[in-house]
Order: sequence, then C-alpha cells, then structure tokens
Amino acid sequence: MTDGPKLILLVEDDSFLSNIYKTKFEMEGYKVIVATDGEAGLTFAKTKNPDLILLDILLPKMDGFSVLKEIKADEKIKKIPVILLTNLGQKDDVSKGLELGAADYLIKAHFKPSETVAKVRKIIG
Repeated sequence: MTDGPKLILLVEDDSFLSNIYKTKFEMEGYKVIVATDGEAGLTFAKTKNPDLILLDILLPKMDGFSVLKEIKADEKIKKIPVILLTNLGQKDDVSKGLELGAADYLIKAHFKPSETVAKVRKIIG
C-alpha cells in the first residue's frame, strides 16, 4: 500500500451518479478514478491497482458480475475489495455478488453517498 490518499475505482456508467460519488469521496480525502463501462473498469483495476473498487452491475461492454469474476480470477488484483453498488436489489443478485467475492453489496436507492463512504472507510480505513 502506498502512503497518501487511498485510491478508489468507481465503475459507473451514469455520469450524474459517478460525479456525486466522486465528489463525496474526494471531500473525504480519497482519490477517485471513474470508468464508465465494465471493460474500462477491469483495465483500470489491473493498471491502477486501486485500494477498493465500487462496481455497478448494469454496465456497457461487460457487466459488473463478469468484471468481478475477472478480478477475483486474477492473482495480482484479486485481493482488492470490491463493493457492488447497484440498483439490482433481488436476493439472487445479492447472493451471486457475494458468492463471486464482493466485500459488500449496496443498493443505490437504499444508501446515501455518505453511507457508502462509511462502508468504504470500514473496509479500507
């Protein structure tokens, strides 16, 4: 781990939402990089080695479950905690996300950005 601000990779295709989260996390002292589709998210995960990944499930090019699978199958990045941040609230989706190795599963509608920051802080400090 490097000293300095923790790096969060936010994989979110809704630019309005990603801006809200990015601003909130930066106000809390985190560095944030945003990927707007699953493929870019996976590439950033491999090249930027973030401290934590916030991952939407419904994404262009590659869905969040596929991205999560790829991350967890990659020796170099599989230890990066991934929090699924999505509007898919079905029990099956939640179970699938956690089985695939997500550290947590947050439903956007149920969590304010400040609560999401609190969850992230709990996981990576």
